[in-house]
Amino acid sequence: MDARQAAQRFADTWQDGWTRHDAAAITALYRDDAVHTSMPFRPPHRGRQAIADYITWSFTGESNPDVTFGPPLVDGDQAAIEFRVRACDNGRPVTLAGCVFAQFDTDGLAVRTRDYWHTTDGHHPADG
Repeated sequence: MDARQAAQRFADTWQDGWTRHDAAAITALYRDDAVHTSMPFRPPHRGRQAIADYITWSFTGESNPDVTFGPPLVDGDQAAIEFRVRACDNGRPVTLAGCVFAQFDTDGLAVRTRDYWHTTDGHHPADG
């Protein structure tokens, strides 16, 4: 699969999957041995199951997400994709803005991803 197609599928699936809290749909975008790093000082999540666990944890306490992913910027097998989420965190409105960087294999699966984000009140909705 072409990296541009993979990146667009990644953005579209994340947008829809996050809106519906569908961790399985999102996790299917990653290769079994993929590595995801969320924020620069957190340890990486290694493997599809660890990524699935992280995604599921991230959705905890979040309700009514309005998720938007921008158009991917693609260079070679890598892409940068901005995102914005408005949601309620345990009843409190929160806006999260960030960017994910993804590297894809020839099958269009993510092999390495990392993201950076910030919220209007300085924490991730799942941090409580």
